[in-house]
Amino acid sequence: MPSSTSDPRPAGGPDAAALKSALVAQALAEGFLAARITTPDAIPQAAGRLAAYVGADRHGQMGWMAERMGWRGDPAALWPDARAVVMLAETYTPGHDPREDLERPDRGAVSVYAQGKDYHDIVKARLKRLGRWLIAEAGGEIKVFVDTAPVMEKPLAQAAGLGWQGKHTNLLSRDLGNWFFLGAIFTTLPLPVDAPETDHCGSCTACLDICPTRAFPAPFQLDARRCISYLTIEHRGPVDHELRPLLGNRIYGCDDCLAVCPWNKFAAGAREMRYHGPHRAPPLDELARLDDAGFRTRFSGSPIKRIGRDRMVRNVLYAIGNSGLPRLRVVAQALADDPDPAVADAARWGAGRLA
Repeated sequence: MPSSTSDPRPAGGPDAAALKSALVAQALAEGFLAARITTPDAIPQAAGRLAAYVGADRHGQMGWMAERMGWRGDPAALWPDARAVVMLAETYTPGHDPREDLERPDRGAVSVYAQGKDYHDIVKARLKRLGRWLIAEAGGEIKVFVDTAPVMEKPLAQAAGLGWQGKHTNLLSRDLGNWFFLGAIFTTLPLPVDAPETDHCGSCTACLDICPTRAFPAPFQLDARRCISYLTIEHRGPVDHELRPLLGNRIYGCDDCLAVCPWNKFAAGAREMRYHGPHRAPPLDELARLDDAGFRTRFSGSPIKRIGRDRMVRNVLYAIGNSGLPRLRVVAQALADDPDPAVADAARWGAGRLA
């Protein structure tokens, strides 16, 4: 949920351009790698694109995308008093090629962003500190958002000039690559805006070509129902049999389209070491044996915790079935009568694949 802080004083103080310069400097001091500014009405095309996406059912089970579409498609409607949106980037660039973990069949591949502490908590804390600084300098009111409210951060970030949405629909930058989180500060203060960024993908299709499940019907379009990140994180219940072998050993998210992007040669290293934590490539047999309490303990403080034990173990059993390691068959067989139907189904499928 968004956090809000207010100050009864009217906006004023330093010259707007000087305030913007000081704000960007303070953002960098807080640990953000870049800060740009746009307005809430800068993405008029977003509402139509969102409606078309949901209308084609490409959002799958993510019902929250269809809810509050008026706010999601029009940031100006979300908070009519807002005059400017400060978009901020925080890198989590890995120190390794995450595709290396796909070659370890006895281990689960976890998306880089989820290998350490939950970015929601870290980024939101930085946003709140920056917002308090802004209020102390110039008054006004703020609301901060980090991926948990009806805010379309990627189009806003492109409008602010942080980067552009590539053919894989993720944001990427000529200066940052595509390994970065986005945060937003809505403010009632009028601030000078930055020029939007334009597309620099050119003729490259590396991100589209590498997708194991062919989740991109066309450049700049994603069908979440075939996306491994969606299937392992958002999708509830059994995964279609057609897609299970294509998951490989990916148990939480997928980084293939990010990792292959040529613009990553310019990616800045992560400043926050808490993002690089203990959850890189955990052993499949250990995860399969977790009960609910054990799962919550192991993934405390991690974004992985939100999918729950059942969904994680379901993913692990698909990975076991894809491992080609007969010794893991007994691990799958032990869960064939699990109380969760999707886990039991995945266990029987995994054991059958290794028979």
